[in-house]
Amino acid sequence: MRRRDFIALAGGAAAGWPLTARAQQPMRRIGVLMGYAENDREGQAFVAAFREGLQKLGWAEGRNIRIDTRWAAADVKTMQRFAKELVALQPDLILTQNTPTTAAMLQQTRTIPIIFANVADPVGSGFVANFPRPGGNATGFTLYEPTMAGKWPGLLKEIAPRVARVAFLFNPAPRPMSNIT
Repeated sequence: MRRRDFIALAGGAAAGWPLTARAQQPMRRIGVLMGYAENDREGQAFVAAFREGLQKLGWAEGRNIRIDTRWAAADVKTMQRFAKELVALQPDLILTQNTPTTAAMLQQTRTIPIIFANVADPVGSGFVANFPRPGGNATGFTLYEPTMAGKWPGLLKEIAPRVARVAFLFNPAPRPMSNIT
């Protein structure tokens, strides 16, 4: 092989490396359905934390992921419209932020994986079969796991053995998002 042919071959291969790298790691698409208004601080913080977590795992917007976020502002009809819109984009994954957004999304798809956050009772809502084996296309986390409530009196008795009476109040309805600041 002549030197000139070798240099042309090596140069051509080097020029093709970025294309090969991109082909090995396709652009992934993530849909996000938020129950907040777009200018809500808590909603913005939630999405920022999600993006930061993805970056720590090596995912960067524009490089290997695209995030399509929809802000429903606690409006059920808007949630349903945005859920249909996100499903039409055929994302690889959908993140929902609360019980109403998860319900709206599960009405639209039973095939695209859904990760929910801050759902009051995912088993009682019918989103998952149970916590250890959720089944279906939805999984996620909740700040309150209802079956744990039965263990709290025993834990309280261990911490404060002299306690004679305990009252427990619980509102299973999620707090209105208009009251969140």
